[in-house]
Amino acid sequence: MFIDYAEIEIKSGKGGDGAVAFRREKYVPKGGPAGGNGGKGGNVIIVADANLFTLLDFRYQKKYYAEDGKPGGTSLKDGRKGEDIIIRIPPGTLIKDAKTRKIILDVDKKGVEYLFAKGGRGGKGNSNFATATNQTPRFAEKGKPGESFSVILELKLIADVGLVGFPNAGKSTLISTISEAKPKIADYPFTTLEPNLGIVRYKNFMSFTVADIPGIIEGASEGKGLGLQFLRHIERTKILLFLIDITSENIQKDYKVLIGELKKYSPVLAEKPVIIGLSKADLIEEKEIKKFEKKKIRNSDAPLRVFSSASGYGIDDLLETIWSFIINKDLD
Repeated sequence: MFIDYAEIEIKSGKGGDGAVAFRREKYVPKGGPAGGNGGKGGNVIIVADANLFTLLDFRYQKKYYAEDGKPGGTSLKDGRKGEDIIIRIPPGTLIKDAKTRKIILDVDKKGVEYLFAKGGRGGKGNSNFATATNQTPRFAEKGKPGESFSVILELKLIADVGLVGFPNAGKSTLISTISEAKPKIADYPFTTLEPNLGIVRYKNFMSFTVADIPGIIEGASEGKGLGLQFLRHIERTKILLFLIDITSENIQKDYKVLIGELKKYSPVLAEKPVIIGLSKADLIEEKEIKKFEKKKIRNSDAPLRVFSSASGYGIDDLLETIWSFIINKDLD
């Protein structure tokens, strides 16, 4: 199950209290202070785990608390440090303050560890407070509290290519054709109810990732259909592949609606490099395909490619165009 949103509580450990103790040795009736320091509280560490692709685990566990530090002991023995807690999340996850919705951390790099909440400092034992005028202090320091957060986890898939199109434009069929991903495919709107991520093997030892999101409809940027729920998953992509059904009554209008929804949702997203793919070429006559291949989309410099996932027509040309865009983007 794909889960891209969760709310959890995070808390680092409290520092252990310092101890009040005195030396009790034979023949030393008035031993000096010997209270040990409290142990430091455990930290909360965030790890971007490349093997994770969903926030499903956070549906079942909501509280992540590191261990408190142990109190100091006698004979100058310091308390044990609290155990750290490690929270593994998918790369591409935003961590936001649950109240203000402000971004605290953007976990966008695979394998990186982040110290998210620092454990409280342990309190000093009474052995630290002896002075010339007070050689037997009967007090110690309390441990400092840890840091506490109520946060929202919001996953945005990290992919090279984001597929954008209306329901039934052929996005799921394409991703199942060019990658090992096996999304549900049927001839009705919103077959795709959750994002799919596919790895495309290209020629020798090269690959790129493609994200397929549920179809966009007019008004998606305002939350209609499945709009706002999934548009964020193409924000991190390097390029966008617009898929338009070649049998559409008005290809120009379809493009205008798609680019318009992206601009409303995120002007930055709308500035990403675009390739336009006319899908389902197997549904028209071969002589008509040539006409479409010469077609131009008004107000767009994006290259246009005609293809069919069912017959394989134009797939190699489409992949070559995608790869050239990815390479050029990496060189920017």
